[in-house]
Amino acid sequence: MILRCPGTQHLRTGFCGFKSRLTIHKDSHRFYDLCIQDREDFSLENTTVVIHRMLTIFLRNVANVRQRTSIRFGNLEAGIGVISRKLSITSQQCCNQLPHLSPYDVNLMLRENEFVYTFTDDKSTILSYESNQLASNSPCEDTRTEASFNHKSGFICGIFDGHAGPACSQVISKRLLRYIAASLVDRKVLKEEIAKGCNSQSFLKCHNDKVDFVKEIKDIYEESFAKYINTISSRSATDRTQAIEDAFMLLDKDMSDEALNKTSMMTMAVAMSGAVCAVAHIEDLDLHLASTGDCTAVLGSLCPETGQWTTKKLNNEHNTDNLQEVQRILSEHPKEEHETAIRNDRLLGQLAPLRALGDFRYKWSNEIMNKYVVPLFGDHFVPPNYHTPPYLTARPDIHHHRLSVNDKFLVIGSDGLWDFLSPTQVVKLVAEHLNSKRIMEPIKLPENDVTLQAISEMLAERKAGRKRKPLDQNSATHLIRHALGGTDYGVEHSKISYYLSLPQDAVRYYRDDITITVIYFNTDRIKSLSSNS
Repeated sequence: MILRCPGTQHLRTGFCGFKSRLTIHKDSHRFYDLCIQDREDFSLENTTVVIHRMLTIFLRNVANVRQRTSIRFGNLEAGIGVISRKLSITSQQCCNQLPHLSPYDVNLMLRENEFVYTFTDDKSTILSYESNQLASNSPCEDTRTEASFNHKSGFICGIFDGHAGPACSQVISKRLLRYIAASLVDRKVLKEEIAKGCNSQSFLKCHNDKVDFVKEIKDIYEESFAKYINTISSRSATDRTQAIEDAFMLLDKDMSDEALNKTSMMTMAVAMSGAVCAVAHIEDLDLHLASTGDCTAVLGSLCPETGQWTTKKLNNEHNTDNLQEVQRILSEHPKEEHETAIRNDRLLGQLAPLRALGDFRYKWSNEIMNKYVVPLFGDHFVPPNYHTPPYLTARPDIHHHRLSVNDKFLVIGSDGLWDFLSPTQVVKLVAEHLNSKRIMEPIKLPENDVTLQAISEMLAERKAGRKRKPLDQNSATHLIRHALGGTDYGVEHSKISYYLSLPQDAVRYYRDDITITVIYFNTDRIKSLSSNS
């Protein structure tokens, strides 16, 4: 239990247990289920060819997908292994059992977690932002945070995608932005706040924060934050890029120290789970995008001469598709480990992202693992071929972009979005949504003389635009709807209904958690700042 919601019962977090079923789609009509029950030894020699194939799929798609369950093997040469639960195979007709959701039901589900915030300050570089989230895991392993600074101008937001449970993503979504805010504030202001007895919430105003840490863990985090700000206040100020990177690394170090020095199931749950993230900091014309793992951010820009939208990807994912990242990891370990450090497109054959916060089972020394991890969780929590740790880092890649009047919006999404849509498709959909919303706004006539013909053309354009009126006012919801139901001929309701009707023990193998934040820029403010500079 990490977070609590004021006025409601505690939100329980920790390790997200494996959901007891791997569902494999075949011929669109039948599902073959591997139901996992109690622990039992099994013999690989005596299985049929069908069992062999399904076990291979099981190992590839379940055992290695971000540690959703744990598997131990004994004497493989003798054909005997130990899996943590018993395997049994059943089949069922699932497609006919799925309920058909009405459009009303679909809208309720898609819009449940919508959020919109509009900035009223004309000097803000941000006009507004819209966000939404659709869970696949239960509880959802994605989180999001957006905030403004209390002691300076600027906006900061992040999307955090957890794995091996939601504990780490929930913790860093609240703590990381506070660490960054404290590191970016003027050192004189920071020292004044320390003298006043500030806490971790003194530097940011969060716009959509409905939960807080339970007291047992909150006191530990406040103690760590106090040490952090005292440390950085004694150092000279650094540039924004270095300050953001230091915040990532020092928070990761604090989570490690908390697990080792204040060992409890709560601190160890955070340490044994992990999270990837993308964090955007925007102040005046400067946009810094810091990413660790496989969340993605894209910038949508409009060329005034051609009227064409362009897509700019602001980060590269840290996974095995990134050859530079693979080479970095291999260069940090002996040649003898090059076959095992990355296997089956995963770190040590287990972890899909190649950078993450938390996940200390890939960072701690063997001595620490044997002293703290093995007694609590067992030998199988030590990854195979774990010889020269650390294998994982929380260090972010940070990209700086100078905003121009052509830049209209920024989209940050967890990998659940990008599994369905490409960056170009996302920019196109948000651009169409933006244009459609503008057509619905009250008409504004030019200040100079205008002819009846011009007014007629404007009204005709608005009338034609009504046919393109988006179903969702929130652009993040608009993206989720197209991700789940998009076809070459538009959005298909039955397709969305199918994805939203999948049973909880099957849905994770068809879609991941989807979390999106769309940030709209204030073109007038950017134009003013650009002319002044």
